[in-house]
Amino acid sequence: MLFRRTLRTSAAALALLLPFAAACGGNAKAESSSDVSSVTLRVGSTGWRVEEAVLKYAHLDDTPYKVKWSLFQGGDQQLQAIRAGALDLASSSEIPPVFAAADGKPNFKVVAVQRGATLNQEVVVPKGSKVTDIAGLKGKKVGYVQNTTAHYFLYKLLQQAGLKWSDIDAKPLLPNDGLAALNGGGIDAFASYGTSIITAHQQGATTVGSGKDILSGNFLWSARDSVLTSPAQKAAAADLIARITKAYTYVRDGQQDGFAKITAEATHQPLAQAKKDLVDAQAQRPTKARTVGDDTIASQQKVADAFTQLGALKQHLDVKSFWTTDLNADLKKAL
Repeated sequence: MLFRRTLRTSAAALALLLPFAAACGGNAKAESSSDVSSVTLRVGSTGWRVEEAVLKYAHLDDTPYKVKWSLFQGGDQQLQAIRAGALDLASSSEIPPVFAAADGKPNFKVVAVQRGATLNQEVVVPKGSKVTDIAGLKGKKVGYVQNTTAHYFLYKLLQQAGLKWSDIDAKPLLPNDGLAALNGGGIDAFASYGTSIITAHQQGATTVGSGKDILSGNFLWSARDSVLTSPAQKAAAADLIARITKAYTYVRDGQQDGFAKITAEATHQPLAQAKKDLVDAQAQRPTKARTVGDDTIASQQKVADAFTQLGALKQHLDVKSFWTTDLNADLKKAL
């Protein structure tokens, strides 16, 4: 198909041109390090391996470099793995990099933005609950996934309802633990996202608040600093991000039924619901990558400032200190 042939050609050209450019610089070591075939990218995924699955479905998983995928319950854990040196490339919302950089010594940079839907970002209550809106959470035990979109939109929803964070008994929980607590009566409501919200609804939960119109739809790709010092790793990272964009374009171009079936199997939901969620998500905001710009940095600064007001950040954080345009040229070519 066209996407596959184009990327194969680009990757082949890249593998040929980068060593040549390095050789022109007279550095034999640089020449060998520019070969993308020697690269292994350790990449994070949240919820289920959706990025890996969509690449395979669109026949774009034949990368000229190796990709080692690791699954996490949230983007916050991916950023922790970046900090620990266990990942090269992490995908998350705007929130996890803020907390990962809060000590002022991040070993990563935000290198690209993936625009995406903000559906299934909700505050839910269990079946039979008398709570019908956010105002009803006053004095209640509310679980939330700390340092993620759930943390942010819960705070904003409380503000909109005239409540303070201190008006609820906030309980930081991982998605799976939050679901168990919600069903077991340990918490009265749960703010979460993705598969955990889908599962909660399957178990009878109802929505009392949504982050759909609160969140920006900017999902960030963060790369370890060491990736940015390697021409080959930079090229591979840009190529992978571009492939995911092209894979979703393939899905939107009349291939939604097949990917909905894969999604339904992975998330254990009815096929009709999986297709509706997929169609709705791509209609709200098509999944596609873009380069770093002043507007994307400003969007995250707004989020960081909100967490400073909340007291979750102890002092003002200048987010542009961990953003870079170093991948922009590679990504533009790959896209």
